[in-house]
Amino acid sequence: MLDVRKLDIPEILEIVPRRFGDDRGFFSETFNRARLGENGIEIDWMQDNQSYSAEAFTLRGLHYQEPPFAQDKLVRVLRGRILDVAVDIREGSPTFARWVALELSADAFNQILVPAGFAHGFLTLEPDTEVFYKVSAPYSGAHDRSIRFDDPDIAISWPLSGRHPVLSAKDEAAPRLADIKTPFRFGENAK
Repeated sequence: MLDVRKLDIPEILEIVPRRFGDDRGFFSETFNRARLGENGIEIDWMQDNQSYSAEAFTLRGLHYQEPPFAQDKLVRVLRGRILDVAVDIREGSPTFARWVALELSADAFNQILVPAGFAHGFLTLEPDTEVFYKVSAPYSGAHDRSIRFDDPDIAISWPLSGRHPVLSAKDEAAPRLADIKTPFRFGENAK
């Protein structure tokens, strides 16, 4: 059993798997291909990734891979809390350059589905945060791309309270959306 909810950009979904608890703790199927299929989600997952961020306000993103290595992502938090963000970079989309955000946490036990055609990133809101995500294509350095987290044309409201996030050199040097040529077109398969 899954609770599936569309966010403000309807291709982005929040998924909450059911937990079965008793005095020992709980059990949950966090991924079940058949249950996802019953909800119209039919993705051939290829790889699992896990990241650990020691510091709060670590920002990873905004990332995407170009076809033929474009990735759908199913993201959840194992420990801690994040603000997860998806930005529509599909040319011709009615929501092009718009973003949606969802707080994910180990306590909330929720997940977000971000399809190919969206740039993805997250900000850790607590120290010692671990994030686990499935992707539908393997990593390809030659196809790996990023967009600035603070691009004023996108204007994401990161809850930084005046702090500068902890960034990788790659993310610090990422171009603005206006400076890239997106390979994604609205209505076309992003793979």
